[in-house]
Amino acid sequence: MAATPRSTRQPDLPATEITDGPVPKHAQLRAILEELCDTRLHPGDLLPGERVLEETYGVSRITVRRAIGDLVISGRLRRARGKGTFVAPNPLFSRLHLASFSSEMEAQNVAASSKILSSARATAPQEVLTFFGGDPRTPHTHLRRLRLGDGEPYSIDDAWYNAEHVPDLLENDVYKSVYSILDEDYQVPVTEADQVVTAVNADDRTASLLDVAPGTALLRIVRLSRSRELPVEWCSSVYRTDRYRLSTRVTRVVE
Repeated sequence: MAATPRSTRQPDLPATEITDGPVPKHAQLRAILEELCDTRLHPGDLLPGERVLEETYGVSRITVRRAIGDLVISGRLRRARGKGTFVAPNPLFSRLHLASFSSEMEAQNVAASSKILSSARATAPQEVLTFFGGDPRTPHTHLRRLRLGDGEPYSIDDAWYNAEHVPDLLENDVYKSVYSILDEDYQVPVTEADQVVTAVNADDRTASLLDVAPGTALLRIVRLSRSRELPVEWCSSVYRTDRYRLSTRVTRVVE
């Protein structure tokens, strides 16, 4: 599902001349388009059409398409069939610390929202029950959400919440940060987690939700979260790799 573009108004193009020289024309145009994205357009805005770029800068259709193609590959632009080319959402950088999707988005000035895909009390899969412990017949809360940034799909969270420590979770506003609910309403803030990061390919259903082609490589993070010693959340998330980056600092002990 693609979000509605923010604006289709054509911006004033940078008054930069493309010349013959050591820098290829497509690279010059790419730099112009990058400046346009940085200074005059916002994520979701429509890029001027190919014909406009050709006429404005006196370049060929091949040059325009190569410049745009480079920016699509780098994640600065995205194409929507039958609609045009748009400025891509800013990638979310996660530093592998304990923070909710909503708070990570807020820290980077991206508006977070969610679409509930499914919510129910049910018997959890064995790997979830192994983490939660307790009576395996106890139904736990299953919550699956599409996570959006500035209206664009970033990830799908498939999460289970321990009914022993988080009863009646679905009576709360789970469109917002569940971590805030755990903290404020149940007094079981997430304090530590184990995470495993792998790569997967998007199946047809996932691809449709994340607005990517089937088979696209995605980042999968499985998080087992505790509130001190209490197991409260098991969550498997898949992320668009062009909109989510992992960043961490490593050190080496020199003896």
